[in-house]
Amino acid sequence: MSARLKPPAASYGFINTCLKSLVVEKFGEETWTKLRDEAGVQDTFLTYEVYEDEITMQLVTEACRLLEMKPELVLNQFGEYFFEFCKRSGYDHMLRTLGGDLFEFIENLDALHSYLALSYKEINAPSFRVEKNQENTMFLHYYSDRRGLCHIVPGIIGAVAKDFFNSEITMEIVNQLEELGRTGKKEHVVFLVTQQPATTAAGSIVVSNTDGPSKLTKSLRPQIGRCKTMILSKEPIIQKSSSVSFSVYRSHWETVRDLVRLGKGKLLKGFQPVYPRSLNIDLKTFCNVFPFHIIFNEQLVVCQAGVNLQRIVPGLQTVNIHVDQYFSIMHPEVPFTISSIRTFINSHFVLQTRRDMMPRAWRDRPMLQLRGQMIWMSSLGCMLYQASPLLRSLQELEERHMHISDIAPHDVTRDLILLNQQRLAEIELSNQLERKKEELHLLSQHLEEERKKTENLLYAMLPKHVANQLKEGKTVEAGEFKECTILFSDVVTFTNICTQCEPIHIVLMLNSMYLRFDRLTTVHNVYKVETIGDAYMVVGGVPIPVSSHAERVANFALGMILAAREVINPVTGGPIQIRVGLHSGPVLAGVVGEKMPRYCLFGDTVNTASRMESHGLPNKIHLSPSVYQSLRDKNFVIQKRGEIEVKGKGRMTTYFLERNIGVSEEQIMGFPVLDPGSGQDHGQISYRPSLWRPGAPAIKTRDSESYGSLHTDDQSEDGVQDQLKETDETQMKHFGQLETKHEEQQLDDLVDDRHQAIVEQQGNITAMGTSPPNNQNKRARTRICVIL
Repeated sequence: MSARLKPPAASYGFINTCLKSLVVEKFGEETWTKLRDEAGVQDTFLTYEVYEDEITMQLVTEACRLLEMKPELVLNQFGEYFFEFCKRSGYDHMLRTLGGDLFEFIENLDALHSYLALSYKEINAPSFRVEKNQENTMFLHYYSDRRGLCHIVPGIIGAVAKDFFNSEITMEIVNQLEELGRTGKKEHVVFLVTQQPATTAAGSIVVSNTDGPSKLTKSLRPQIGRCKTMILSKEPIIQKSSSVSFSVYRSHWETVRDLVRLGKGKLLKGFQPVYPRSLNIDLKTFCNVFPFHIIFNEQLVVCQAGVNLQRIVPGLQTVNIHVDQYFSIMHPEVPFTISSIRTFINSHFVLQTRRDMMPRAWRDRPMLQLRGQMIWMSSLGCMLYQASPLLRSLQELEERHMHISDIAPHDVTRDLILLNQQRLAEIELSNQLERKKEELHLLSQHLEEERKKTENLLYAMLPKHVANQLKEGKTVEAGEFKECTILFSDVVTFTNICTQCEPIHIVLMLNSMYLRFDRLTTVHNVYKVETIGDAYMVVGGVPIPVSSHAERVANFALGMILAAREVINPVTGGPIQIRVGLHSGPVLAGVVGEKMPRYCLFGDTVNTASRMESHGLPNKIHLSPSVYQSLRDKNFVIQKRGEIEVKGKGRMTTYFLERNIGVSEEQIMGFPVLDPGSGQDHGQISYRPSLWRPGAPAIKTRDSESYGSLHTDDQSEDGVQDQLKETDETQMKHFGQLETKHEEQQLDDLVDDRHQAIVEQQGNITAMGTSPPNNQNKRARTRICVIL
């Protein structure tokens, strides 16, 4: 495909816009986006803006590859759609008036392109020439500077024949060659066009009268005359010699010719013009009335020229000068010979003056172009070129030092220049509007991207449904959650690590750890409440109630232990150790503050969970009795620790969570695991449906909905792994410069210091309706806030 499609020039954005519209309409917006990205082009194109042909070629090439279609099929389909796109764009009436049949339509295509050149100054349109062959066939000659696009032509012509002339055609390439033209090599393709008779919805044949009455029509005239048929005969006509019945549609003018009689029974078969015996116009009048005509013979010797053309090109006043010495044929690109001109006699011809033959005053000006018709006068053996100046605007008229008065009063070029001047102003205004529209589109896209970033940041700070209520200006009322599971974790000997390391090393270590923990919140659908220093707090069942909250948080805790093995202790050089504590119970949750609103949890459950963590052991998951009751029949391996003294709680029987025998470590970590037998991904843990009790807040239960952690849904698994890897490499780079030291202290020395920043005493607030008995239980009420 790339070898055939050679981009030689430029084209207008109208073409690329049509191609985009085709892909979006037929294959969807996603296909266009992918095609645009693969081709490396912009998303929108301005109608009157000129773009390199290479853009169009890249789009066509990528479309063939992406859609897995042959180039011929893609181009043919584009041709069909291009015709419909032109009709939608306001060219419908213009196209319908080009000709009464397909032959006349194709014959006037070059004239249409010439008109469009008034608005599209840099248009490089193909050229068409048509020759009648046998009945219902013709040869279509296609010339273009763009090689490899000839398959668009059957799509366009086929759509025209079907829509305008209600007929089907077939087109096949009978010859394809390259010709050397004025602007270089041109592709010349000859199509054999076979036109099938038009059919109606009922299957009746429409008899065309393009080449005169057919034999069938002549044979039916006596019957039509006897029956005094209407203008359009629809009744079946049954001939005695045949048992076949069929319907014949006759054109209006054919029937009129059969019915109208002149004089004594003579039929009016057609218009016959009447010519005078001699030409009743003198030479001076003719040369003044047609000031830009030229007559030359077969040797190209100028016999006659208009007066204004003689004034601009004084050399035409010289006797026996040749027209090709002063003019070049710009369109069609053919040699300046009588035979070539007669071959393209039905095309419009554009001649341009030669700069080296013009007077000195004209050599610095743009060359004069003439547009007109070649007429062969066989009786004189001469060619008449009746033309007008090809001018698009008043500016071009001034650049050639010409005036409106130089153009004959009867010449519509006068009106065309004035009308096109207004149209060019409208086109410029349309271009400005399109550019503003494109700028607004880009600004809208950027605004949408920034809005998504803002929402993601907001959803990271607050639960999604809470954030949406705040955005709408609503007040978020506090809600009571009768069952939830809270998790606390911290790093063992964190105070010791801080005293022996640089702050940057602490930041890198915590970032590496929290990135892994944040990803696990998305895996197990738990809500990250906050982090303070090395402390990490998570809750399950809040803000969206789920019956499996204890299982989710337990699996999350197991994942934390596994993830912590990958985080390096900057002091020892080995993996860090963490403590994890879990407790289940009721809490009260709500939004506090207006300037920086925070989603807070209140209740004794928070304090008890914190005690489970602070009284735990390194790399152990410490469970309270309530969590044990929720997990004991759920495939979890739990070891009884025994009865211990818990600060502020008295003696409690606690437990250690060992593992989950129902899932693998890869599933705990959320990594994809393929089943060798079925090939399916079993990386996601499935939780039972939520069964919330009637006393819970009126919030829709959705086990699968994300709680809006800092790790958003837009972040892919591969992106997380790359980020973790990059963090680990940075951490190793900094930690490699430290000496390996190992120091352990008693765990109880760090408990009070670590929790002093997390737990606030609220002695005057009752814990979920329960008052503390004495001052020793002032820490029973705890408030934890979300901190970004």
